[in-house]
Amino acid sequence: MSRDTFAFTSASLRSLRLEQELQDWEDARRALAHRRAMTRRPLPAAPRLRHGNERIQTVRAPPPQIRCRDPAIHNTFMCGDMKRVYAVLKEPGMVNALMETAHEEMVWAPEMGMWTLSSKIKQTSPLRLAAGRGHSGCVEELLFRGAEVDADPGGRTALHDACSGGHNVCVRLLLDHGADPDLLAVDGNAPLHLCNAAETYQCAEHLVTSGALVNVAQRDSSLTPLHVACRRGLEDHVELFLSYGGDVTAQTQEGETPLNAACAGAERPADAGRFLRIVQKLLAAGADAQTAGRKKHTALHNACGNCCPRIVKLLLEHGARADIANCAGYTPMDCLLQVVEDYPDQQPEVVAQSLLNYGAQPPSPRMLKLCLLSPATLEVMLNCYAVIPACEEWLEDTPEELLKEHQSFFNAVRRMSGQPRSLQHLCRCALRRHLGSLCHFAVVQLNIPSTLKDYLLLHNDGQLR
Repeated sequence: MSRDTFAFTSASLRSLRLEQELQDWEDARRALAHRRAMTRRPLPAAPRLRHGNERIQTVRAPPPQIRCRDPAIHNTFMCGDMKRVYAVLKEPGMVNALMETAHEEMVWAPEMGMWTLSSKIKQTSPLRLAAGRGHSGCVEELLFRGAEVDADPGGRTALHDACSGGHNVCVRLLLDHGADPDLLAVDGNAPLHLCNAAETYQCAEHLVTSGALVNVAQRDSSLTPLHVACRRGLEDHVELFLSYGGDVTAQTQEGETPLNAACAGAERPADAGRFLRIVQKLLAAGADAQTAGRKKHTALHNACGNCCPRIVKLLLEHGARADIANCAGYTPMDCLLQVVEDYPDQQPEVVAQSLLNYGAQPPSPRMLKLCLLSPATLEVMLNCYAVIPACEEWLEDTPEELLKEHQSFFNAVRRMSGQPRSLQHLCRCALRRHLGSLCHFAVVQLNIPSTLKDYLLLHNDGQLR
């Protein structure tokens, strides 16, 4: 084969064809730009001097913005090294220079049918670099030299970065120099939305005292800062926002309220106390425990899904409906049964008692097998039936160590399966059925011994009668 030829494979031909198409497109674009330039109207004539001694005011265009890709200069502002900062700022244009960082990423090119290496440019500014890392001295120097406080290269301002990092001194400096506390970033977040950790409390306090809108909505999801604080369990933030008029009835695009967000965020048992106090604050501020989202999912559904006994009881006391179903047909009881295996030590039996005492219907017998890892919960469920349903099949799945630990209880379940219960139990079932959703309120007011009240309200005693 000659040195002046090469093999024309399908890939090489496709590449040549794409290159030719790109060149044709560029030629057409240039021709269009030329035609537009030639058809523009001429500029008006310059004004003439009347007496010959006037001066025409000239307007000078601002100097072009400096673009800097030098990592050493970037690090100067990121580290807050004031000696080097002074050296860099000897060039006045560096105060508002556009800091660019190039990242090589693999992207899919559908027109070529392959992955290609593409260069992505990320932009920021000296003020953003310094504020995002809490270098207040550097921030103050940049502001003194005329840095644009609301400049948002890369889609965020220095105030967003300072709030995200919890740097309250920088936040105060930026606000004092006129930073807009309600400016939305390109992702739709206001600075208050980024105060989403415990260490950002002072940042949030500076913002609201400077007039930031406490109910500002995220552009896409309509989340308010109160939603964010409730979901993260930030008790101090919640109290701050409520004191400045935070709206407890605000709903996101999905219809979620701050109360629903708080109940959904209480996932870890260690954080249950914090979220309980937040729920108390929201209810005291007028939150409605019955409000459901677009999918008819209520705060009670979320609290039961996280197995939070005290929150569940509090919601029921404030009017939450124990028998309401979401759009998927799940009731709060169904949400509880699905997580009993995940929270056997989180008192799921107390949640079950509260739901049943406030009007929840007993679960289907085929759902009882979900309570195997919590015999106390299984006891509460079985005491809702006038006759213990057949259980031989699902009892076989009980772990051996659990059977040994609760041998007498499981023996009683097997023995009484399908058998009529005691007259005392049948009277309890009849009375509870008559009272319905008012069972808890009515039984508490009865003038009867406390032990009998506990019996009527399904408190555990480890026995089946």
